[in-house]
Amino acid sequence: MMNQKEIQELIKFVSKSGVTEVEIEEKDFKITIKSEPKRKNESEEKTVYIQQPMQQMPQQPMQQQMPQAVAPAAPAPAADKGAAETASEDSKYITVKSPMIGTFYRSPSPDKPVFVEVGSTIKNGDPVCIIEAMKLFNEIESEVQGKIIKVLVDDASPVEYDQPLFLVDPS
Repeated sequence: MMNQKEIQELIKFVSKSGVTEVEIEEKDFKITIKSEPKRKNESEEKTVYIQQPMQQMPQQPMQQQMPQAVAPAAPAPAADKGAAETASEDSKYITVKSPMIGTFYRSPSPDKPVFVEVGSTIKNGDPVCIIEAMKLFNEIESEVQGKIIKVLVDDASPVEYDQPLFLVDPS
């Protein structure tokens, strides 16, 4: 069976090498890692990978896990100008990305406060969210320090591997 460090190194190798899928199977262990190929015109940004050991947490009632429907926002006429300004502004921030596919939760349970809010100061090792994958709740800890500028994912939303979750101002 692979340990956590070997899995992290494999994920980094897959993301950097351009390989789209790797599958390893041993007697009682199987891991499949898939990634999307990088686009040639995609801009480089600092990426933070976070991997935590799997932890079993009590299951929540299904009705609390169902994401609420969100009405699509109407496009604003000045959206192109605003998007260009936001992109250049966001380049000075570190993007904290999802280390796995699963469901994103901002708090440890529905009756508890969220781990971080916009304006929260975080340091290495601080829990920032939980990602549920296959009924296992994985507490994701920060590998950067700074101030949360933006939460990019809604609570109880599905997330993909390498999907941006937070913008952090390292200054």
